[in-house]
Amino acid sequence: MKHCHGSTPANRARIRTSNRTGIRGVTLIEMIMVIAIVAILAAVAVPSFAAIRQNAAKRTALNNFWHAIFLARSEAMKRNSVIGICKSNDGQNCNNARGDWAGGWIVFDNLNHDEPAERDSDEPILQVYPAWPTGRITSNRQTFTFRPITQGAVNGTIVFCDASGHGAQAIIISHTGRPRQSSRDASNKPLQCSTS
Repeated sequence: MKHCHGSTPANRARIRTSNRTGIRGVTLIEMIMVIAIVAILAAVAVPSFAAIRQNAAKRTALNNFWHAIFLARSEAMKRNSVIGICKSNDGQNCNNARGDWAGGWIVFDNLNHDEPAERDSDEPILQVYPAWPTGRITSNRQTFTFRPITQGAVNGTIVFCDASGHGAQAIIISHTGRPRQSSRDASNKPLQCSTS
């Protein structure tokens, strides 16, 4: 009986031997190099992800306030009433003594037209907005009041700053109650976050 050239016992032994020598593990030095590269990439990526998260949270807070302004304007006209926006920790009462708006705010029907706007127990809450615990929201007004026809006690600036203190954004409300967004102050300089 004839054997094929490639299937002799000697050839089979050589193939087995070469297969064993062709398979080798990872050395300790190679493993350390891979771990070092992964650590460097992680060190570069983590601050970037943190910045993305901060920017997203700031954008959400800014959009929520933007929504509150438009809700207050439209409800003032629809209800022919005075609508207030005030700081609120509990979603029920105004906390006008607090300087920062980041604890949350409410929009409500200010039936007795008080100024600064202060919600009484019989005044309907139209919307509650959540806190932004990782940022600061400052304003040159304690509260904002929107009226159905003529505006008053409404113009002001609300500045949004994240934990980094960079890239401040603002909502600027005109005397007519129209808001606009900006990253620059009245002198056309980039907005600065207050350190106090």
